[in-house]
Amino acid sequence: MADSATKREADSAGADDLSLKGKRAKADNENGGGETGKEPENILSEFKTSKVLSDSAREKNIFIHGKLADQEAVVILEKTPIREDILAELFSGSRLKLEMKNDIYSTYRLQPPPQLNEIKTTVVCPATEKHLKKYQRQESFLVEETGEDYQSITLPYIQKQSFSMRWVHNILEKKAEADRIVFEDPDPKVGFVLLPDFKWDQKQVDDLYLIAIIHQRDIRSLRDLTSEHLPLLQNVFQKGKEAVLKRYSLPASKLRVYLHYQPSYYHLHVHFTKLGYEVPGCGVERAHLLADVIQNLQSDPQYYKNRTLYFPLRTDDGLLSKFKEAGRL
Repeated sequence: MADSATKREADSAGADDLSLKGKRAKADNENGGGETGKEPENILSEFKTSKVLSDSAREKNIFIHGKLADQEAVVILEKTPIREDILAELFSGSRLKLEMKNDIYSTYRLQPPPQLNEIKTTVVCPATEKHLKKYQRQESFLVEETGEDYQSITLPYIQKQSFSMRWVHNILEKKAEADRIVFEDPDPKVGFVLLPDFKWDQKQVDDLYLIAIIHQRDIRSLRDLTSEHLPLLQNVFQKGKEAVLKRYSLPASKLRVYLHYQPSYYHLHVHFTKLGYEVPGCGVERAHLLADVIQNLQSDPQYYKNRTLYFPLRTDDGLLSKFKEAGRL
């Protein structure tokens, strides 16, 4: 649940959930529909800033709370990556302003042509209080969850929340983002849909990020997995790697394939990222390699029912409060 704001996940906590497009969105309509590549009207011209929720000089992004047409909204601005294929145009078409020169070293302010100076913009509207808390900079705590803790603390908490899975179902039912699907296995038991995460602009493979969403709708997370799900997991692992190789010419040896625990939304999904791309959430405290998950279930059919798992939660997370109330933190 606690998650870096740069992920296309969560936002499932909001009832109206501008969902989909609330994770590296392109300000599409509520059900995630909308046509990719079309020039939208400048809805941000009416955006009124309230406060900056957080920002990162390292990741070159900023998260802003404000109002859009009298509705609470969050706008996320991110500098897009510099791509190799635009370097010639960048060097020849930019203006340079000298800031400092000392011997062989000099620094400049470079003003690129407008078409090379894009800022990726995500709009979450209407934004709920949970969205605002999610994007606000907060302290995190590492939680230790036993199998018993999951049954007595985590699962009851999850069941009481109104996490909307509508945007996930829209994808699976081809009501949204059908044109973005990279690969699909339609089998209801072992099938899945593979498509780009919204944090990836799809202009270079160095920061490749794909999500495999399974067709089964009754598997929430790692905790639900048993050996009976091995055919599903093996199918996602094998066919997902094959699809990436075919589409992006990236072999399995250059991929990181993993699940999150806790996940940001409770419908089983698998992350495919390029090895070397340090995407938020790929650290050991949250990511579980799919290859390890498969081997663990082969060794112990109930491995994730009983295993003690660790994961980070932010200060305002309701689940963190439940662990504190139970004396587990």
